This record gives sequence, C-alpha cells and structure tokens, in this order.
Amino acid sequence: MTSPAAPFPPDPPVLLAPMAGITDLPFRRLVARFGAGLVVSEMVASQEMVQAKPGMRERAELGMEEARTAVQLAGRDAHWMAEAARMVEANGARIIDINMGCPARKVTNGLSGSALMREPDHALRLIEAVVGAVSVPVTLKTRLGWDDALLNAAPIARRAEAAGVRMVTIHGRTRCQFYKGSADWAAIRAVTDAVSIPVIANGDICGAADARRALALSGAQGVMIGRGVQGRPWLLAQIAAEIAGTPPPRVPHGAAYAEMAAEHYEETLAFYGAVLGARVIRKHLGWYMDRAGTAPALRREVLTAAPASVLRLLPDALAAASGQAAAA
Repeated sequence: MTSPAAPFPPDPPVLLAPMAGITDLPFRRLVARFGAGLVVSEMVASQEMVQAKPGMRERAELGMEEARTAVQLAGRDAHWMAEAARMVEANGARIIDINMGCPARKVTNGLSGSALMREPDHALRLIEAVVGAVSVPVTLKTRLGWDDALLNAAPIARRAEAAGVRMVTIHGRTRCQFYKGSADWAAIRAVTDAVSIPVIANGDICGAADARRALALSGAQGVMIGRGVQGRPWLLAQIAAEIAGTPPPRVPHGAAYAEMAAEHYEETLAFYGAVLGARVIRKHLGWYMDRAGTAPALRREVLTAAPASVLRLLPDALAAASGQAAAA
C-alpha cells in the first residue's frame, strides 16, 4: 500500500538536512519515527543515477515511496537532471530537492552544488528542466553565495520561485566558508524578503533556542537540522514540540537508549549487508557513545567487535546514559 503524501509545506517545519554518509535510509527512518516535517536523502548525482553507475542505485534506495521524504539531486546538465527527476518521481518520490549548496571540492570542481551560484543563468536552466519534468513539488537548497563578494542567494531564489520552485532552504554561510565560523541567520532575511514561497533556515541549529533565534533573525518559516542530530535522532521532534508548545517526544535513555542504538545497528546491517553495514554504522555508534559517556576501553571494543559482539556490548556501553546525557 502506498503511504500518504507528505504535507507541503512540511508540517512541522523542522527538516532533516541531507548529509553524505550519514542520512542514509536507516537513519532517516529512525529520525522520522520520532517525528520530522521532512527528511532529505543524501545527494544523488543525476547522470550517474540514470546511467545506473555501480553504487549509485544502492545509495538511491531512497525511500522514495515514503511520506515526508525528499530526494535530492545534483548535477550540471539539464538533460540528466530532468531524466533523474522523472526517474525518481516514477519510483514514488514525493518531493525533489535540487542541490546548489554542497561546498565539497569534488562537487564544485564538477561545476555542481554551490558552484552553480557562480552561474545563475545556467542554474536556472537546470531548475526549469527539473520543474518541467515532474508534477511533484521541487525545492532548492543553496547557500548565501559563493563568497563574500558574491552574495546572490536572494536573486537566485526569486528566479527559482518564478520558475516553479515551491520552497528554498538557505545555509547561512557562503561556499568559501565551508563550515567555518558561524552561520549568519540574519543574512537569510534577504531571501525571505525576496520571495513568497517558504524559506527554511539552515546552519548551526542544534536546539530549540537556536531554532527560535534563527527563525527570528531570518524571518524563515522553518529550520533544517544537520550536524546537531548526530547521536540525537529525536532532536527534530524535540525542537518542533518546543517551538509549537506541544508534548515533547520521549527521549530514550538508559536501556531504551541502548535498545534504540541496537535497532539502528541491525537495520543498517540488514540494509547494506554485514561487512559494509558495520563500517557505515561505526560513526553513529561513536556519536551514541559520546552522548552516553562510554568508557574509552569499552568504546574501542564496540567499534572493533564483530556484529554479534557489538549487540552484546551495547547494553553495557549505553545503558549507563542518563536522560540528561542522552538529550544533550
């Protein structure tokens, strides 16, 4: 049975950012179970996806038919972007997001991601191609600009809205900042003033106080959470509840925290296979143990053990976590 379509704009307006190597399907499902307005897939290269390059389809097991999930596409060729958009829509995608924000050199050297901010006319052709290829909502994620001399997010957002984009997310840094310094939430207001579609503020939002301040300074209609969710898959639901004044999610701690981590571990191994899955999940186990204050020797043992031993060790490694440590 096909799941119901996600509300658009997303409600609650607290979204999970796409993060390469982190926001895979098992982790997005875990975040969504706690509650999120929208979760966004890892960035998928459009041409490689269409041409079925080895590895891309596995990464593109995107949960396309799941509600509250957006599929993020990257590329610099309008033909391949449109073809990829058609493919993911045909496979059940409910929302398609265009990546114009990734600062990684391997992406920008290929003239994709945030490099498109230096070529707004070409970027617009990609946007028009995607919007014209599908009937589902198309959204855009970008940065304030390429560098301090090219802060052009507002005019790009205005043109994207005219082309049919339904929502834009702005990371409050330039590409050349990468992730250094602090996100400038106030600078996002130039975008919210320029468009009538929803604007989502992104960057350095790690709790409800951050979210309230980002919303106030930017005038945005929602927030997107990235690195703050590491080790805290309940964070989006927690922020949404605090902003809305609704009952918060139950934050797991003690034995429940260990049980959550074990389920995430097993789902990741089932998704990737034991060998690859064990490598992929290590970073998440590390974040969980950071929250729990796991002793260094036990931490090393968990991160190097075989799967059966990991499941045996997790209760001891995580069950001592207090509610405060887990929620921090």
